[in-house]
Amino acid sequence: MDLIIKNGTVVTATDTVKADVAVRDGKIVAIGADLPLDGAKVVDAAGKLVLPGALDVHTHLAMPFGGTTSADGYFAGTRAAACGGVTTVFDYPMQRKGMTIKQVIDSKKAICEKEACIDYAYHCIITDLNDGAILDEMESAVASGITSFKCFFVYKKEGMMVDDGVFARLLLKAKEVGAMLNLHAENPDLIDYNVEKFLAEGKTSAWYHYLSRPEYVEAEADKRAVHWAKHLEAPLYLVHMADKEGLEAAIEAKKENSNIYIETCPQYLEFTSDVYKRDDGRNFVCSPPIKGQESQDALWKAIKNGGIDVVATDHCPFQSHEKDWGINDFTKIPNGCAGIENLYPYMLSAANQGKLSYNQVVALCASNPAKIFGCADKGSIAVGKDADIVIYDPSIDFTISVDNMHSDYDHTIWEGIQVKGYPVQTYSRGRLVYDHGDFVGQPGWGNFVKREKRA
Repeated sequence: MDLIIKNGTVVTATDTVKADVAVRDGKIVAIGADLPLDGAKVVDAAGKLVLPGALDVHTHLAMPFGGTTSADGYFAGTRAAACGGVTTVFDYPMQRKGMTIKQVIDSKKAICEKEACIDYAYHCIITDLNDGAILDEMESAVASGITSFKCFFVYKKEGMMVDDGVFARLLLKAKEVGAMLNLHAENPDLIDYNVEKFLAEGKTSAWYHYLSRPEYVEAEADKRAVHWAKHLEAPLYLVHMADKEGLEAAIEAKKENSNIYIETCPQYLEFTSDVYKRDDGRNFVCSPPIKGQESQDALWKAIKNGGIDVVATDHCPFQSHEKDWGINDFTKIPNGCAGIENLYPYMLSAANQGKLSYNQVVALCASNPAKIFGCADKGSIAVGKDADIVIYDPSIDFTISVDNMHSDYDHTIWEGIQVKGYPVQTYSRGRLVYDHGDFVGQPGWGNFVKREKRA
């Protein structure tokens, strides 16, 4: 053995058991009591939980948006992820008109091979079918391990939006080739109408970002998306679900199409739209915006009863001076917030405080995303899986601050939030990459995760 983690409590999506975990050549090779030490490095996890590393399946690293680029590149973003117990990140590279999927992915791989500190995968954003060439390429992309694609119902002016016809064609092609289509669902025409109206009235604060994209604007698009997925019998993954009405419609649709999946994000679980009334409300601007209390309550209810499948972050932070571009015009605020280092600690703290079980957190943040997106070697503490392991101390009191995070941004919406319990070590394929507050990994360690196609 290379490593044995002794005396901890192993938590999976289904079980909680006192056991030792043995690692060799980056894999979990044994789980049990009194495993032979064999000269292995021994880590005592008494009083701590031994968890699978989380998969943050929704991040935007080094993403151009709103006249700038998101603050975390592939090194900083994966470094921060490791320090929060995330051992696999999924990024969203964007295809533009004339680009092939392979060109998009290869350009990102070239950077990640040098910079990524943990393992990584991609969902390719499709913005243009290139006269059908993209549809033809999707099968070969799946064969190369890219088994999910994304499209937007919004960002028309930015050239990112697809219409219902393109969406339906992508749904059907994804179904045919064993892939998943992910969707950002909001109604673009209602947003444009509201924005034009508010600007004409001189209503320009961050509060009007929320009012331009309120609950019903997201709900309509959610309902439209699940309508097509249900009737076309195609798999669909709804990203960053934030509203009660759309959530309930998606949960209902799952009864007729079990291949509809729902993701939400920690910011929707912690904050409400009231943050947009604050003096620093622009820092919370993301799309879809954070919604009202009724929606937050519905999200937590669905978290607890299994209606939501995944919690991921939509990590896309910008520097404070860039957020300040929109002090007097909410349309100029780059959309996005931090979260990659806060995902697992936040959800585990909720379990620590009794809002849900640790097993549910593992399901939401590790085993479900691994299963949904075909990461066969990830998502659980089990023999044969990659040794992506987090040791979590439930007794630690931790206050989140920009000063103790490991990203390249200069502020965080999580400033001052207190969590109960915190990761003390993170292992990526058996290698220690985070140790009691310090990043100890290295750029280039991360491997590309070639994912299995959907059956």
